[in-house]
This record gives sequence, structure tokens and C-alpha cells, in this order.
Amino acid sequence: MQGALKDADRIWLVADGTAALSEKYGRFPKYVAALERRTQSRIFPRMRIFYNKYSSRTGRPVDGCELPVAGGSPRYEHAETDALTIVYNRRRGEHRGFIFIIDEWDCIFRTDKNDKTSQAAWLDFLRDLFKDRPYVALAYMTGILPIKKYGTHSAINIFDEYSMMNPRELAEYAGFTETEVHSLCIRFDLKQEELRAWYDGYHFSDGCTVYNPKSVVDAALNRELDSYWTETETYEALKIYTDMDFDGLKTAIIAMMSDGRCKINPRKFQNDMTTFKSRDDVLTLLVHLGYLGYDREEQEVYIPNKEIELEFLNATDGPGWSSIVYAMEKSFSLVQATLDMDADTVAREMDDIHADTTSLLVYNDENSLACSVLIAYYSAKAWYLPPIRELPTGRGFADVVYLPRKDSDKPALLIELKWDKSAETAIRQIKERNYVKALKNYTGEVFLVGINYDKKSKHHQCIIERYILPEKRC
Repeated sequence: MQGALKDADRIWLVADGTAALSEKYGRFPKYVAALERRTQSRIFPRMRIFYNKYSSRTGRPVDGCELPVAGGSPRYEHAETDALTIVYNRRRGEHRGFIFIIDEWDCIFRTDKNDKTSQAAWLDFLRDLFKDRPYVALAYMTGILPIKKYGTHSAINIFDEYSMMNPRELAEYAGFTETEVHSLCIRFDLKQEELRAWYDGYHFSDGCTVYNPKSVVDAALNRELDSYWTETETYEALKIYTDMDFDGLKTAIIAMMSDGRCKINPRKFQNDMTTFKSRDDVLTLLVHLGYLGYDREEQEVYIPNKEIELEFLNATDGPGWSSIVYAMEKSFSLVQATLDMDADTVAREMDDIHADTTSLLVYNDENSLACSVLIAYYSAKAWYLPPIRELPTGRGFADVVYLPRKDSDKPALLIELKWDKSAETAIRQIKERNYVKALKNYTGEVFLVGINYDKKSKHHQCIIERYILPEKRC
């Protein structure tokens, strides 16, 4: 910095016209004199002051300022136009504009969430700084949130935006790619499959997938797979949003914690951290914050990896969520009962899970029943890939399908759900519509699981049958 002060042709003091700045300026000459002694050069004669427009409505010139005024807001005495335009016009023959780089442009929307006045003033400042200004060669701003919306319109509509919802051609720079992580695995003797399970999962429409870069680096340096998310964000930050009272929000979170996905409409999100009108607004924010992945083609959100899953487990471990924790703990015995073809135990466990989650789930149709099933089979992730909801079969949709991982010897589970009908009807539908045919390229064993909920008795019925694929029949 001292070298820059010594070599600079001009040194600019930016003033915002506040009374506080006038008070600070009273001590300013003493600081400049100290710098002149340290750098052994004259600084004061090369200094100019200009007034920006951030506080131009209430601002005034600095009291007793002896520096030449180079420009600024017309509101100030001696200022003909803004300083950047003056400098640009003086150097127009060089055909060189300014390049602006602003990191964390959205800081005020995250740290002062409810200060609407300051947020609006900041947006006004950016608009005035950049819009239709001849001196702007490039403006590059980074942050978590897209530009703030008012209604359906952006507050500043002069930027090309790249976000976690749609990073477009910059997708590969949103995190570490498979190739980059592979190089790190060789260098630090790590298993890429393990890193993928912990830190990957952010998939984009062009086929690009990225890992959380900071967590990968921390895992490599520490030689330990763990959640490093809490070093930059606390679980309370997520808990604020998971506890919000929007219809369907907790149901969606429960489904995603059980490896499910949820459709959302992200277009109404206002790009701030306070203006929420629906569960979709909350879930869209969680995508921007990195807590959720987003499938743009299907318009679905999901928990991307084990690291984030742990953050959701922490955020839901408390008042209002205790029944979910209890249901997940019971999940292992229910999954084992399914593999043992013990239908009566599965039905009893489903009764218990239903009773425990009625305060969170509106249990009135097959969709809410499906959500309970996802909770009930939470432990299946130890042997199975993420569940497939409504798998197209050509003659309808199979409600929930679990396919075993490559290293698992468990059978595929094809689950059909019925509401106030019968488990026999569920099994019959699987067979009559030949749902098993939709399990392309799968050649292992299949269990057909029919589950019905009787709303009068408030009990579940279950039937489990082993299905032998035609090519395996003798």
C-alpha cells in the first residue's frame, strides 16, 4: 500500500457527505502527515475529494476541507457532475473505461435483513453508479443472492445473472468438478466415491456436477470426512427457515431428508431473505444458500449430499421435530421387516410412524401417505439408491421404488400405496399394469410391497410378495 501511495498520480478521497465524515476529516491531516513521513513523499498535493451519491439527499460538503473538489453529486457546492464521469471524459482519448469488482454485493440483504431503507438506498446507488454510464467497461459482482426483485421486476436490470438455479456456462466454476476432485484424490490419497457421497450433488442442466470446494479442501487437509459447513454457517441459520410456518414446507423437508425430491416454482422468489409468501420461496432461498440442489429440467429440489443431510438433521433436532427423529430411529426395524417379508410388522411400524407424525403431516391422501413411507424407509439408504417417486411404467406410475446399490445384495422394492382401499388392490395393480417392466436393466430380485391406510380404523395393512423376473424363471 505504501508503494502505491508513493507512485500514484492522484489519490482520491471519497466522501459521503455525512456529519460523521466531517468529524473524521478533522483528524485526517495528522494521518496524512504520518504517511508522508513513512513514505518520504508528498501525498497531500496529489489528493482530490469527490462526493458520491449514496447520501446526496441529506449530505453536505466536508467542513473545512482544503482538498480540490474533483466532482461528485450536483447537490454539493463546486461539484459539476459525478467524479467518475469527469475522470472518464478527461481520459476519453485513451478509450478506457473503469472495471468494477464488488464482492458480497448482497451483504446488506443478509446482515441487515429488515433494514429496507438502507437496502433501497444501496440499490439506488448501484443503479446510479452503473446504469447508462459511459465509463463502465465491466461491472462484476459476486454474492449469494440474485439482484433484488420488486414484484416481478429486477431492481437493476443491466446484469447477466449466474446463480445456483442456473449458472449456465459458468457451471464448472461454481465448485470443484469431477476432474479436479480426482486430481486431489490422487494427491492426498483419498477415495473419490467417499468424497462424492459427502460433498458432491450439485447437478446442472448441461450435465456438469460440482462439489463443495471448501469442504473438499478441508477433508483433504484434515484427512477426515466430516461436515465442515458449520465453520461458515451455523445450524441455527438453517433452522430459521425449516421452522417457518408455510403449508407443505415441513412435509417437503421430511421427504427430502428421506432422499426424496420436491417440485417448486422459483419464479416468485423476491431474491431477499425476508419476503416469503410460500414454501417455494423458502426452498428457493435454500438453493441459493447451498443447502439444496436444484434440477432445472424437472424443477425439483433435493438434499445434495451427506454433509448437508447432517445439517438438516441438526436443524430438525429440537422442539417441533422430535416425532421425525423418533420415526427415523424406528426406520431400521421397518426396513428389516420388509426384507424379512414380515408384512404385519411393517403395518404396525407404519401405524406408529403415522401416529408420531400427525402433528407435522396432514394425513389425508396418498401423497401424505407416500411422505410417511419415505420417513419409514429412511434407513434404506444404507443399501439403496435414493427412492424414485412416481416411476413412469407406461401404464401409470409406481408410487415409490428403491433400487439396491451396486455393492448391495438386497432386492429392489416396488411399493404401491392405496388410501382407504386395500393392500390386495395395490399388489394387483402392480401386476396388472406390469410395473416391474419399468425396472430397465435391473436383473435382481424384486419385492412387491402393497400398503393401504384405512381411515376408519386408522390402521395400515401391508402385503409383501417376492417377484421373480421372467428371464430368471425356470
